[in-house]
Order: sequence, then structure tokens, then C-alpha cells
Amino acid sequence: MSKRIEVNNLDVYYDKFKAVEDVNMVIEPRTVTAFIGPSGCGKSTFLRTLNRMHEVIPKAWVDGEVLLDGNNLYGPGVDPVLVRRQVGMVFQRPNPFPTMSIRENVLAGLKLNNRSLSRSEADEVVERSLQGANLWNEVKDRLNLPGSGLSGGQQQRLCIARAIAVKPDVLLMDEPCSALDPISTLAIEDLIAELKQDYTIVIVTHNMQQASRVSDRTAFFNIAGTGKPGKLIEYDDTTTIFENPSQKDTEDYVSGRFG
Repeated sequence: MSKRIEVNNLDVYYDKFKAVEDVNMVIEPRTVTAFIGPSGCGKSTFLRTLNRMHEVIPKAWVDGEVLLDGNNLYGPGVDPVLVRRQVGMVFQRPNPFPTMSIRENVLAGLKLNNRSLSRSEADEVVERSLQGANLWNEVKDRLNLPGSGLSGGQQQRLCIARAIAVKPDVLLMDEPCSALDPISTLAIEDLIAELKQDYTIVIVTHNMQQASRVSDRTAFFNIAGTGKPGKLIEYDDTTTIFENPSQKDTEDYVSGRFG
């Protein structure tokens, strides 16, 4: 399922304001890539261009290419809904649908895509997805209870189960642990390590220790000042970024001297 992402000369705009400038990178299949950098440097904006989620904001647009196994996600006639089916997203705060049961939450993406399933097919999807999110054993006896009744960490894993139920190729995670306690954070990090066996994963995080723990490669973004576009400063193996970066700004950031 996992796919290679290639980004070429990507600029991201909100109307006439350039939010991110000239990003070039290759993200290999079955890896975890972390985006780090100070607030406002364009990490999350760029992450959302990888499945065209930024387009839900009026007058947002891009110039450049995002290729998924060679296919341009911004090519003529490409349906953003199909892109988001291939490239799933998990958000900063757990957002299970409050009126839906645990089971209904897992199946929500399939129903939105008008997939009709038999009862046995739906049961298989629910179990497979919850197993994949390492949540099945905790909730298998209460699938018909509201998803909003779970703990924060369980809710985030439910959202991951919902994302993988539609069998995407890529999983994007925008600070998935920022609202969680340390124990729940560890559970999500362990899950990310398991999921990369099947998915290409890209994660935005402000937690340097988390980036160093979970990612294979790290991209450092920075911004020259208010009103300036965010830029990709350095992109390399995570060990290199944290132990021997080539740019002074990267070294200052990962060592805690700024940001």
C-alpha cells in the first residue's frame, strides 16, 4: 500500500500571501518523516498540501508538484476527494464523531465514500482497523457505545482506525500527541512504529524527543520573520539532523537555543 512522495518546487499561497516557499523533498515508502520547526513556519500548511486538505480554506492554492508514485496530485482533473482517500489525515486533537458509536466511527470514511458493505464485511473492516490501531482488545466488547466516551489516547487511536479503514497509502499526522498525556503519547508512538510497516507516515511535531524517537528522516522548517514564507532549511536522516546538522539554524533549534 505504501507510496513514494516526491515534492518539486512547491509554493503554497493563501490568496496573494506566500505561506511556504520552494519545497523540494522525496519521502520514501514505509518510512516515518518528521516535520519540525518553530510555530508559524509552515509545517502544518505544507503537510496539508500532501492531501490537498489546505484547499478547504478559501483562496488557498499551490504552485509546483506533489507526486504520489509519479502521479501529480495537482494534475488536471484530479479529484481532491480521491486524493484524500489515498492520503489519510489524523489531526492534532482527537475528533471522533460525537453522535456515532465506536463501530460507526471506524466505518464513517467508507460510508462517506458511498461504499456499501455487508454486515460481515463491515465487521471485518472494524476489527482489522481497530487491530491496526492497537485498540481492538480495549473496545471489542463496547463497539456500540459512543466513541466520545473513550479516553483521549483511545480517541486518537480511534481516529487512526477511522483513517486506515479506507486503506490509504499514506498517513499524515498533525501533532497527533500534543493533547495527550505521556502514557497515551507512548502508545501512539509505538503504534506509529508498527504502522510504518504498511504505510508511508509523515508527522508534524513540536516535541524534539518524539521526532528523534519515531522518525527515520526529519525536515526542519524555519521562517525569516513575520510576513515571510516558511522554508525547508534542512532534510536528512534523523540521526544526522539531531547529531550533525549542516545548517547552524538547525543545530540551534534542535539543541533548544531558539524556537
